[in-house]
Amino acid sequence: MTGDLFESVADPRTCQQSIAEGAVLLRAFARSVEQDLIAALHDIITHTPFRHMSTRSGHQMSVAMTNCGDAGWVTDRSGYRYDGIDPQSGKPWPEMPSVFRELAGRAAAAAGFDDFLPDACLINRYQPGARMSLHQDRDERDFGNPIVSVSLGLPAIFLFGGPERSDRPRRFRLEHGDIVVWGGPSRLFFHGVAPLADGEHNLLGHQRINLTFRKAH
Repeated sequence: MTGDLFESVADPRTCQQSIAEGAVLLRAFARSVEQDLIAALHDIITHTPFRHMSTRSGHQMSVAMTNCGDAGWVTDRSGYRYDGIDPQSGKPWPEMPSVFRELAGRAAAAAGFDDFLPDACLINRYQPGARMSLHQDRDERDFGNPIVSVSLGLPAIFLFGGPERSDRPRRFRLEHGDIVVWGGPSRLFFHGVAPLADGEHNLLGHQRINLTFRKAH
């Protein structure tokens, strides 16, 4: 495929690709622990099921969400924020599994960000047609830590722009097990996901799961 559709690693044997200053795509980085990730994921959603949250304007998001860790990202009419309590159950979010935390730390280190200790993992479920509009991750207290984003299940087109919403985003096809890490100069770059195409993954079926690790507090 040509770059006007999506960008990929020029050499298929290359496992790491720089996509911007401070941003790295790690191909298949999570594949070695995929079974443990999926088992931990099933345990989390048993206790805190996916739900479609509403934005500040009242729009229901096409992506279903849940969280694990000390803090969870939530959105409603009052705005966007991190909260230690699941508003649906009134209980704390599930503890972040060690396999999640360790993978995020290893991926961050591979991208040049040592000692990353996430306290929040936003878990997004994309079903065919679901999308994420261009946005910045700016609800965290300290932008000195990177964002680590793990893709599982169906492939997706990741949109990675620049510091301004008007910057034209580049397109990257993310496969099961790929991880994108961005921080430093690109920490506040706009990013999103194009509408998910239909398909079936042999482990996760008709969906894509995205684990987004952050240092919220």
